[in-house]
Amino acid sequence: MLDAKRIAYAASVYDATREFHSAEEAAALLGASVDTVYKTLVVLREALGRPRPLLVMIPSHRQVDLRLLAKSIGDKKLRMATQREAESLTSLQVGGISALALTNKPFDVLLDESARALDRIHISAGQRGIDLELRVEDLVAITNAKLAAATSGD
Repeated sequence: MLDAKRIAYAASVYDATREFHSAEEAAALLGASVDTVYKTLVVLREALGRPRPLLVMIPSHRQVDLRLLAKSIGDKKLRMATQREAESLTSLQVGGISALALTNKPFDVLLDESARALDRIHISAGQRGIDLELRVEDLVAITNAKLAAATSGD
């Protein structure tokens, strides 16, 4: 997809065994700053009517702040998807969930506003152990991501 849209990127296999790694471990294996390696979390809205789930990309060393995120996007209440829910909704394994692999699925994509300070970002390629590095503006454009306050800092 990135090639078809002529978006420059660098792909890296940091673990050919496809073992699960935390985003922080992935950053260390890549030799990249944790500030530039983002993890993708599945977050569910607790509203009636089965609203679209969220894919929330945040820096690897931070935790999502569900209250702050809900306020930022105008939702009343959010919750983290369980591993089973995340894998069922995305058809991807936790540790390999990628907004790029899910552009044709019914998710709202959010990128923590901390990404504004970056030129390039590392995200999962859609499989454990494979990383993509691309420009933040390209990631936002291809995924239709909205910037939101999703973390409260370090």
